[in-house]
Amino acid sequence: MTDRRRAVITGLGAITPSGLDVTTMWDAVVHGRSAITTLDDPEFANLAVRIGGQVRGFEASTVLEPSLARRLSRSQHWAVAAADQAMAQAGWTPGTTDLPWDPHRFAVIAATGAGPVDAMQRATRDLDQRGPRAVPLTLAIYGAPDAAASVLSQRYQAFGPAQGISATCASGAIGLGEAMRRIRHGYTDAVLVVGVEDCLNPVNLSSNANMRALAHGYEHDPAAASRPFDRARSGFVMSAGAAAILLESEESARARGAVTLAELAGFGAASDAYHSTAPHPQGRGAAQAVRDCLADAGLTPDAVDHINAHGTGTPAGDAAELNALEAALGNRAHRIPISATKSSMGHLLGASGVVEAIIAVQSLRDGMLPPTRNLDDPDFEGWDFVAGQARSQSISTVLSNSFGFGGHNGAIVITRGNE
Repeated sequence: MTDRRRAVITGLGAITPSGLDVTTMWDAVVHGRSAITTLDDPEFANLAVRIGGQVRGFEASTVLEPSLARRLSRSQHWAVAAADQAMAQAGWTPGTTDLPWDPHRFAVIAATGAGPVDAMQRATRDLDQRGPRAVPLTLAIYGAPDAAASVLSQRYQAFGPAQGISATCASGAIGLGEAMRRIRHGYTDAVLVVGVEDCLNPVNLSSNANMRALAHGYEHDPAAASRPFDRARSGFVMSAGAAAILLESEESARARGAVTLAELAGFGAASDAYHSTAPHPQGRGAAQAVRDCLADAGLTPDAVDHINAHGTGTPAGDAAELNALEAALGNRAHRIPISATKSSMGHLLGASGVVEAIIAVQSLRDGMLPPTRNLDDPDFEGWDFVAGQARSQSISTVLSNSFGFGGHNGAIVITRGNE
């Protein structure tokens, strides 16, 4: 496999509860500042769970013409903004369609678990209250999970494949992995991957609360709610936002003098084939994804310096993830520092894999391992959790895990690459 092309990262973008750009987001995460707040809007008033990670202070007018902004959902506004940031860092001139690559070899992937659910919910209310003529015709165009990819391909005049990828909370990692494969095997020179999710609404919150998946009882102290690997964990905290990564071939980046931020070196995906919501107790599919990821990168467990865990704070999920790591990495698993950054930002569901890949890149570049908040009483002994505050440590390889309802599992390995 020595002739396969390497996929490097040349652009990053983020619109998240922790910040409206990568620098701000990273500063909040590495310093352990929580972005989880009480949801005070009237629509949340009667819910059993009223906490989450909201995007605050974002104005669609900063990136979109008013006419287009009106047609798109707010999640698509975030997707465009995050994508613009990544594209600009990679060498695109904002406001133009002049690309650093052949547009016919430039692809776009939108990774999302649910897509623009707010559009469908709003249209359903309009139908019930005002009749069929009130349903917007744009719902058929912009109401699907792949719509963000279509919008972005038109924005940048990217003539390669534009598609959506959906695998619940593993969507982002799997989108990145599939993008890497497109580059590695020569189908494209560059791929823009945007993870986007906006399920922070009464319907989705109620559904997850009813299945007892969400952390509860923290309305007066929301920052304490997300507790990965802690004995007091009671579920995950839902958040919303978008993040973008621009991948391109190493040859392309070198030829145009682009700054290589890191390399996406390996990818693995597998299914539990076990249950609609519960993970396999021993992390069967997750372990396979991690093993396949390392094999894909040509790495052994000894090469892994840091793990950005899926770490949602659900009792079953955290235990299954550690079982998977032990199965895949052997005794080495207990000596690798583990961070769970959902403890500060919450869980962005299908977008989380892209967000956490960006955090992995920043960890590699700054030599800082972000902390796991609220890990006051670890429920698991013999693991090297980065708890309380960040740890300064030079690293070369980060394993980032993403697992989801339905038994979806994705793992990626990001390395320093050749800077």
